[in-house]
Amino acid sequence: MEAHEIDYQIYGEEMQFVEIELDPQEGVVAEAGSFMMMDDGIKMETIFGDGSSKNKGFLDSILGAGKRILTGESLFMTAFYNNLNGKRKVSFASPYPGKIIPIDLTAFNGKFICQKDAFLCAAKGVSIGIEFSKRLGRGLFGGEGFIMQKLEGNGKAFVHAGGTMVKKELKAGEVLRVDTGCIIGFTQNVDYDIEFVGGIRNTVFGGEGLFFAKLQGPGTVYIQSLPFSRLAGRVLASAPKGGGKDKGEGSILGGLGDLLDGDNRF
Repeated sequence: MEAHEIDYQIYGEEMQFVEIELDPQEGVVAEAGSFMMMDDGIKMETIFGDGSSKNKGFLDSILGAGKRILTGESLFMTAFYNNLNGKRKVSFASPYPGKIIPIDLTAFNGKFICQKDAFLCAAKGVSIGIEFSKRLGRGLFGGEGFIMQKLEGNGKAFVHAGGTMVKKELKAGEVLRVDTGCIIGFTQNVDYDIEFVGGIRNTVFGGEGLFFAKLQGPGTVYIQSLPFSRLAGRVLASAPKGGGKDKGEGSILGGLGDLLDGDNRF
């Protein structure tokens, strides 16, 4: 299916949103919960999967949508159509601080592989599926799971990166090692595997995990400085404990203060 040719503009710095301009009869699909605002006259429709093919039977549609459960996503996506004669706009917001990255699938030979929670929205006609790893190491130790999302077609898609985004162009045979959670996505020619950090001190005291991703070119790799899992971990670690009482970050008493105050419960 030919993807719709959409125009767009990205606004903001830390908390960005993308505004997509739809010509008459054009559409865009998005993950549930990413919608921000839209002009009057745009029709919103909940669909199974990505709705990239109208020729699928009911069973194929159910199976295609069901695969999304493996990536932790909803069975459904939301499609937005412009049914009027003039141009209309619809906007989608990033879920947490970071950058929205436009991906032109035509420039990447029609396929881009990304983390399961990176996809934000895409032109109607782009296929959003799953990419199974062919190597056991990725599945057992990849940290983010052995299943990633794949975006296929000839249109534009938008993915979200946490923190700051870095784009790396790898030459043939060039190797880049990355924390598994810091990968946003990469082109289909990049060879991706998991490596053990090695060394007793690194393993026991390193604090960076036991494994990292090995990416080998040629190809393009997008990296994020603040994966959501890392952000959530920091927030959870800083959350007040003991019934919500907080003695302040860096408190001298710390846990001893909780004990003396009677906040620790056994």
